[in-house]
Amino acid sequence: MIRPQLTNDGTAVRLTLAEHVDPLLDDLAIAYAADPETVGRLLSAHAARVLALDFAESSETATDYGRAMRAAEADGTREALLDELPPQLDPTYAPDDAITLAGRITRCAAHIRHRTAPEGTTRP
Repeated sequence: MIRPQLTNDGTAVRLTLAEHVDPLLDDLAIAYAADPETVGRLLSAHAARVLALDFAESSETATDYGRAMRAAEADGTREALLDELPPQLDPTYAPDDAITLAGRITRCAAHIRHRTAPEGTTRP
């Protein structure tokens, strides 16, 4: 279950995802141990694509086409890596659980909004 929390500075709502990320990292480690050459090449290729995308996104001279191409390349290597892992399932929630999660997020956000509203004003 995703558990919304306030950030340490109290200015945003954080959704803790470690319980979803941890199994993915475990699966990646197991895939690497099973076939270090293939997974290592995929990781290196993906790192290069991600760095190229990062550069394109921060470059003043990069074109929109160039940025789109770098993003597509990064998506491609990410998909290739994910293909080496067991299928990853997105979290799903029954209606009552989804409503509960939405309520928790709303309460956290309302707490921030209430604390940060200028004195003498109300928020809609």
